[in-house]
Amino acid sequence: MKKVAVIMGSDSDFPVVSGAVKTLKEYGVPVEVHVMSAHRTPAQAAEFSSKAKENGFGVIIAAAGKAAHLAGVLAAHTTIPVIGIPVKSSTLDGLDALLATVQMPKGIPVATVAIDGADNAALLAVQMLALSDDALSAKLDKLKADMEAGVIAKDKAIQSKVNEL
Repeated sequence: MKKVAVIMGSDSDFPVVSGAVKTLKEYGVPVEVHVMSAHRTPAQAAEFSSKAKENGFGVIIAAAGKAAHLAGVLAAHTTIPVIGIPVKSSTLDGLDALLATVQMPKGIPVATVAIDGADNAALLAVQMLALSDDALSAKLDKLKADMEAGVIAKDKAIQSKVNEL
């Protein structure tokens, strides 16, 4: 199975990305976590990304706040999918990071999840890997079925409350 890299621009982003790491581990996806900066260690980020495919990675998740150029820098140096997590870390409540992450030039795609949306970034990475992994695909099918059952149970509980009024 291909690995997923979770790269954060600062160690202060760890509380956000820890949800992605936990989700990936729950699905049995091998994961590596690193701190790299698009601005302070650009050569290291470019080197990691340019060798990601040959090093067994199938997806890169990049979390960054403020200027949030990390996902774009990583995507510029690889052809494997990059998922950006804009991190709420400034006075603009993460809007600056969201706009920086989602506004990529043609030819440098970055899939972008919600501000602090690490769990969805991990699930999107799992979905990408599941395209060629039937076991992962089955786990995702179970997740969808469990979510559906949960909503149906909640609806039934609400109906009981409504009938008691």
